Amino acid sequence: MSGNTSGDIDESLYSRQLYVLGADAMKKMSASNVLIVGLKGLGCEVAKNIVLAGVKSVTLYDPSPVAISDLSTQFFLHQEDVGKPRAQVSAPRLAELNQYVPVSVLDTELTPEAIATFKCVVVTDIPQQQKLELSEAAHQNNVYFISTETRGLFGYTFNDFGKDFVVVDPTGEEPLSGMVANIEQAEEGVVMCLDETRHGLEDGQFVTFSEVQGMTELNDCEPRKVKVIGPYTFSIGDTRGLSAYTRGGLFKQVKMPVVLNFKSFKSALEEPEYFYSDFAKFDRPAQLHVGFQALHAFAAANGGRMPRPGNDDDATEVIRLANQINDAWSQKTELDDKLLKQLSYQATGDLSPMVAVFGGLVAQEVLKACTGKFSPINNFMYFDALECLPIGFEPTEADLAPVGSRYDGQIAVFGREFQEKLSNYREFLVGSGAIGCEMLKNWAMMGIASGKNGVIHVTDMDTIEKSNLNRQFLFRPADVGKLKSDTAAEAVAKMNPDIAGKIVTHQDRVGLETEVVYNDEFYEGVDGVTNALDNVVARKYMDQRCVFYRKPLLESGTLGTKGNTQVVIPHLTESYSASQDPAEKQIPICTLKNFPHAIEHTIQWARDLFEGLFTQPAESVNAYLSTPDYIDKAFATVGDSVKIETLEKIRSFLVTDKPMAFADCVAWARKNFEELYNNAAQQLLFNFPADAVTSSGQPFWSPPKRVPTAVTFDPASDLHIDFIMAAANLHAFNYGLKGSRDRDQIKQLAAAVTVPKFVPKSGVKIQVNENEDPGAGAESDADGLSTLVASMPDPAEFAGVRLAPADFEKDDDSNFHIDFITAASNLRASNYGIEPEDRFRTKQIAGKIIPAIATTTSLVTGLVCLELYKLIGSVSRDGQTVRKVDDYKNGFINLALPFFGFSEPIPPVKTKCNDSEFTEWDSFDYDHDITLQELIDDFENTHKLELTMVSSGVSMLYASFYSKKKLESRLPMRVSELVKSVTGKDVPAHTKWVMLDVCCEDAEGEDVEVPAIHVNVRN
Repeated sequence: MSGNTSGDIDESLYSRQLYVLGADAMKKMSASNVLIVGLKGLGCEVAKNIVLAGVKSVTLYDPSPVAISDLSTQFFLHQEDVGKPRAQVSAPRLAELNQYVPVSVLDTELTPEAIATFKCVVVTDIPQQQKLELSEAAHQNNVYFISTETRGLFGYTFNDFGKDFVVVDPTGEEPLSGMVANIEQAEEGVVMCLDETRHGLEDGQFVTFSEVQGMTELNDCEPRKVKVIGPYTFSIGDTRGLSAYTRGGLFKQVKMPVVLNFKSFKSALEEPEYFYSDFAKFDRPAQLHVGFQALHAFAAANGGRMPRPGNDDDATEVIRLANQINDAWSQKTELDDKLLKQLSYQATGDLSPMVAVFGGLVAQEVLKACTGKFSPINNFMYFDALECLPIGFEPTEADLAPVGSRYDGQIAVFGREFQEKLSNYREFLVGSGAIGCEMLKNWAMMGIASGKNGVIHVTDMDTIEKSNLNRQFLFRPADVGKLKSDTAAEAVAKMNPDIAGKIVTHQDRVGLETEVVYNDEFYEGVDGVTNALDNVVARKYMDQRCVFYRKPLLESGTLGTKGNTQVVIPHLTESYSASQDPAEKQIPICTLKNFPHAIEHTIQWARDLFEGLFTQPAESVNAYLSTPDYIDKAFATVGDSVKIETLEKIRSFLVTDKPMAFADCVAWARKNFEELYNNAAQQLLFNFPADAVTSSGQPFWSPPKRVPTAVTFDPASDLHIDFIMAAANLHAFNYGLKGSRDRDQIKQLAAAVTVPKFVPKSGVKIQVNENEDPGAGAESDADGLSTLVASMPDPAEFAGVRLAPADFEKDDDSNFHIDFITAASNLRASNYGIEPEDRFRTKQIAGKIIPAIATTTSLVTGLVCLELYKLIGSVSRDGQTVRKVDDYKNGFINLALPFFGFSEPIPPVKTKCNDSEFTEWDSFDYDHDITLQELIDDFENTHKLELTMVSSGVSMLYASFYSKKKLESRLPMRVSELVKSVTGKDVPAHTKWVMLDVCCEDAEGEDVEVPAIHVNVRN
C-alpha cells in the first residue's frame, strides 16, 4: 500500500512523486497488483521503479538459476547467488525499497490462468510462443500486458491495454487559465485575453469560465471546445444566445478524458504501429520489428539459444530468417543487412544503460496502465544506440566471446579491450541524490573504475532525508541522517565488489571555497565530470571548471516526467553555459504588495511575510545586541525609511511587544491578523475606492486588478485560527517560549484580544506600477529618526539575550512553517477573491520543490551512460580517427506524452583573431611563470597585437595608461609576483595555473578579442 494502514498516502515519503502523479493516481496505484516475468537486469529495473512508486503489490516470476552473466545488469544479484532461482533471490532485496509494497514470488506455473488476477503483467525474458499465449489471455481478461526486451544496444517495448482504455489526463500539465478582456456575441464567439500573457491553448482543448460579468451563462458552464485564433484570442463556439459581455472573467482549461483501443500482441506483430523515439532513424523501427522476430525464430530453432556474439554463421541465419519473415509480411520493409548483422552480434548483450532506459520507460507505462494518468505508448516502440560502438570497432568473435565474468553481457557488445578501458576510467560525479544514485549503480554494473588505474570521486554535502527514499534507491530507512556520498558508495560497492575501494567520497560543495580540494592536481587526475546537481549555479561553476581544464562534462536533469541530457566535449561542442534558459519571470513588487490576482502571488507574499516576521527581525535583534556601534555600521548606506523600519522592529521585539508568555504571542498574532487582512484592505480602498477611475477615465480596478475586501476576524473560522496558531507558535519559538496546539485555548485567547479601531490615513503612498518608486515622495524624517535612535534600549541591558530566527524548512511538518504560509496565503486570497490552495500545493510553490519520480531518473541516467560509452570509445585504436559531433546526442524526453527528442550538440562559437579562429575552449598557455614584459613582447612578436589591459579576476594588473613609475615597477615582475603585489595575497598554494583576461589592439588600433591566458606559476 502506498500509505499507512488506514489507506492514507505517506506524504513524507511520496511528496516529490505526488507532485507528478497527484493523489488520485497514487490511490489507484495502491489498488494495483503487478506481475513481473523475468528477473534479469531489465525485469529488476522495472520492478525497482514500480516498487518505489508504490503500487499495491509486486509479484515476481523467474525460476531460472542465476548465471554469472546476469550480474552485468542485475544489481540485486551477487556472485554467491549463482545457481539460485532469480526471483527468490531478488524478492527480499526489492522489498527493502518500500515498506508499503509487498513483493512476493509466483511459485506456480506461468499459465494464462495465473495472470488473470493481476492488473498489469510485464514480460521480459521468455520464449516468443509463451509470450503470445500470455498476451492473448491478458487481452481476453482485460489484464494490461507489456512486453519488453533489450538486446545489446537495441531494445523495444509493446503495450496492450485492451479496449476502451481511458486516459484521464493525457499530459499531466497544470490546466491553463487566464483573465478575460472581452467575449464576442457571435456564431464563433471570440474570447480575448489580457495582453500580458499568452493563453497557451491548442485547438480541440476545452475551457470553462468563472467571474464573467454580463455573459454570466458562461460561469461554470459545460466545457466548451477551443479553436485557437491567435496567441491572445480563441473562439468557443456560438455565443449569440448569451447575454452581452460587460467585464471581467477567468477561463480555465478542462482536461477531457481520451479513450484508446489497443491491439493484442499477436495482431500487432502482423500490423504494427510505431512510436518513433528518434526521427533521425525513421527507417529503423520497421527493420527492428522484423529483426527481433528473426531472433526469436532463430532461438526457437536452436533450443532457445540466441545468436553467438560476433558469429557470422549465426548472423547469416538471422538475416535469412528476417528476409523470410519480411517476404511473408503484409507490410514489407527494406532491410539493411548490416543493421541485422549487428542485432545478431549483440543478441546476448546486456547493457546497464539500455536496461536503465527501458526500465524507466516501461515502469512509467505500468503506472499509466494502473492509473490512466498520462498517454501510453500504443503498440510498439523501438530504440537503438548503435552510435555508441567505439570508433574503428571491428571485433573478432574471440574479442566478444564470454570469459565467465560478470561483464560478459557488456563484452558481448563492446569486446574485452573496451571493457579494459571502462575499468580504468577516472570520473568525478558531482552529487549523489536521485541522478547520482542511478549513475553510480549503472557505473558499478558497467565496471567503471574497477581496474588498477580507475577511480570514481563523488561529492555531496547533504544527508539523507525520508523524502529521498522514494527515488534515491541506494538509501534505506535506516540510512536517514547519514551522508549521501558515503552511503551511496557503500551500497554500490556491495553490488559490485570490484569497485570497493575505488570510490573516493567527499562532502564538499563545489565552488570557489573548495578549489583547495578540487584543484589543478585533482582535475589532472580525472578523465571527465558528470553532474548530478539540482541547481543552475553549481552546474555553471562545474561547466567553467570543465572548460578551464578541458574535461568532458555529462549534464542532465529531471522535472517530473520531463528530462534532458547534454554532452559537453572540449573543442567539439559548446559549453553548458553557452546556452541559457530564459530567466524565471519575477512577480512585480506592486502586484505582490497590493494587487495580487493569482494564488502564486499570495503564496509568495506569505513566504516573504514569514521572513519578515520570524527570521529577519530576530536576526536584526541579535545583530543589534552583539555588534558595537550597530546603528552606524549597519545603516551606513541605507535611507532613513529603512533605518526607521528596522529600528522600530528591533524596539518592538525587545521592548514594546516582547512576550512574557504564550498568551502574549497569541495577542501579537491577533493584532498582525488585523493589520494584514483588515486594515491594509481598508487603507487600499481608501486610496482607491471600488469605483475609482484612472486619469483616462477607465475603471482603476480593471483586470488584472481585483477589488479587495477587508476580512473580519472570526474565532469560529478554522482558517483564521490556523493563522493565529501558526503565527503565535513561531513567535514563541523566536523567544524560546513553550508553544501550544490547543485550538480551543487559542480561540479563547484570540477572541479576548481587544483590537483598536482602524481609521484610514490620508497621504499614504501606495505603489501602483512596477516602474514606480515606492519611496517616491516620501520625505526624510531626520528628527523622527533621531528620536527613535535615542529611544532604543541599551544592548548592555540584554546581556546574554539572543532570539532564535526561524530558518525556513519545508519538510518538517511539525515546525508550523508551511502551516503559517498556507494560512497567510489563503487569507490573502480571501481578501482578493482568489481561489485558495491546499497545504500540499502551497508547500510545493513556497518551497520551490522540484517534482520528481524514479522512472524519469532511471531513463535519463541511462541516456547519459550511453553518451559515456561514446566518450570512452571516441578515438580509434590507432589514434587517427576521432568521433564526430553528430554521433553524440543531447536528449529531451517527456514520459507523460510520451516524447523523445534527440539533437546533435551545438558546436562552439568561433571567434576570428587575425588569421586564425578560436572558441571558448582555447587559450594562450604559458608553461612557466613569465614576466609581464615577456607577455607583452610575446603578444607583439607572435600575434602582432598590443596588450592594453591585463587583469586577474577583479584585479587590474596592467593598463597601458599607467604612469611610467608604476609600469617600471610592474613590467619585470613575474605573474605570481604581480598578482601578490596588486592583491596583497600570494597565489594560493593549490593553484598551478593563473588565468588572465586581456584587452588588445591590432596595428590599426582596433580592439581584438583573444582567448584567455593561462600561466603556469609553479614552473
